[in-house]
Amino acid sequence: MNKEILAGPDAPNIRADAFLAEQLGFSRNAVQRAIETGEITFADGKKIKKNHLVSPGDRFCCAIAPPAELEAAPQNIPLDIVYEDEDIVVVNKPRGMVVHPAPGHPDQTLVNALLHHCAGNLAGIGGVIRPGIVHRIDKDTSGLLIVAKSDPAHQRLTDQLRDREVARIYEAVVIGRVGQDTGTIDLPIGRHPTDRKRMSTAAKIARDAVTHYTVLARYNGYTHIRCELETGRTHQIRAHLAAIGHPVLGDLTYGRAKPEKGIAGQCLHARTLRFDHPITGAQLTFTTDLPGYFTDVLARLGPAEIISD
Repeated sequence: MNKEILAGPDAPNIRADAFLAEQLGFSRNAVQRAIETGEITFADGKKIKKNHLVSPGDRFCCAIAPPAELEAAPQNIPLDIVYEDEDIVVVNKPRGMVVHPAPGHPDQTLVNALLHHCAGNLAGIGGVIRPGIVHRIDKDTSGLLIVAKSDPAHQRLTDQLRDREVARIYEAVVIGRVGQDTGTIDLPIGRHPTDRKRMSTAAKIARDAVTHYTVLARYNGYTHIRCELETGRTHQIRAHLAAIGHPVLGDLTYGRAKPEKGIAGQCLHARTLRFDHPITGAQLTFTTDLPGYFTDVLARLGPAEIISD
């Protein structure tokens, strides 16, 4: 990678490694190593000091060799196909399945399964690691995903997501009693300043993020809610709910440190998708039943005060 980064007039007064990690999408440790090896310098070639605070007008030169890219191979893994035609596939992903290969997860992913199911007939825009992938959900989040089988379909679906024309509706069980029956969480989200695996609503470099929620039922110490994304930031629902004091049950990253109610991994399901078919323009809506792990959790919570259906 050869890239020049200019700190604009509104550049935050933070350390250069934190600023560059956000700009490049790398971990802070990776950026620190690149600074030490001279792969990242000031544009004039001068070395960056560890404690340098970014100022407007600072120019950085980044010449980082990209990591060797994995390549996804077809694998015969069962899939729950909700809908399929020559342009798209809508799949109901189980919790525990990673969407695409990544370090630590080289195979057994949704992409590996799709390559086998579609005989390689997936949009190439996402590259060899993410063919056909239009949007993602976390490993331990279950539910619906749209996959593109052609490049035109991929581009038009990406445009719909960018223009906030795709309805993505989730259900979750959260810790605590959510007081308001409906609400909106409008808090920008960015990479956590010290934990690169987390997102934060207190990040200095953040993007707008909006989540609407409706309470479906209240239990003793827990609430079953529906969330609709207006934006689609990484970990958005999980980070937003944690920010208002109601982390998703089972979310060991944003919530309590130990599993409870027999669940390991967040109780979060992408239940409904509504979008226009990228080629025909027909409006499509898909809704799945709540998976077994989710209904098992609800059964363990005891008597419910039903608020909405």
